[in-house]
Amino acid sequence: MKDIRRVSVFTVYILLIGILHSQEVPSINPTACADTHHQIIVSIKEQKLLLATDGKVEGIYPVSTSRFGIGDRFGSFATPLGKFIVRAKIGMGLPLGSVLRSRSPTGEILRANAPGRDPIVTRILWLEGIEAGNSHAFSRGIYIHGTPQEKLLGRPASFGCIRMSSSDVAMLCEHIGTGAKVEIISDRLPMHASFLGELLNSHRLVAVHSSMPESSGQQQTE
Repeated sequence: MKDIRRVSVFTVYILLIGILHSQEVPSINPTACADTHHQIIVSIKEQKLLLATDGKVEGIYPVSTSRFGIGDRFGSFATPLGKFIVRAKIGMGLPLGSVLRSRSPTGEILRANAPGRDPIVTRILWLEGIEAGNSHAFSRGIYIHGTPQEKLLGRPASFGCIRMSSSDVAMLCEHIGTGAKVEIISDRLPMHASFLGELLNSHRLVAVHSSMPESSGQQQTE
């Protein structure tokens, strides 16, 4: 009887672990629900993020990548390069500045550039690397996410993730779906002739008609 009870308790434990794991690691079927209309390109050199819809530029936004350079090694706190997909969107509907700890809202809301504070805020786009050179990205917790340290945007400042302002990352999450393609490159953004033109709207988009560019462990708190 004691052995049966031990087996039952062990079975329940395994089931609970499975449930918790399924909640912790979102899954998508990339062939069934992938967003094929949007693409994100992040330039390490320019510290900018480009959003395109069906090949047409929607906007370019200031970001911060890692202060520790580029790479995919565990414990490096570096930003990995290459091609990714958006595995999950987290924080949808939360107020701007909402603090996210272990990918869950704490209930605290921070204003931009709050002194002495540097958590993940507002939204998370959890990236999954699809190349050998970035295969650790998902396990490392590499995100595109909001930061209260908006004064540092435009220069490397993160611990591996790609930081955006709260308003910009909220807009980005509204535009794209899971499965959307993301590419992080070391060079400048690939501004082809079809991309040229002035981009003006309420989302603080950057004009891109200046000059052609040159050729082209879990980190849950930032």
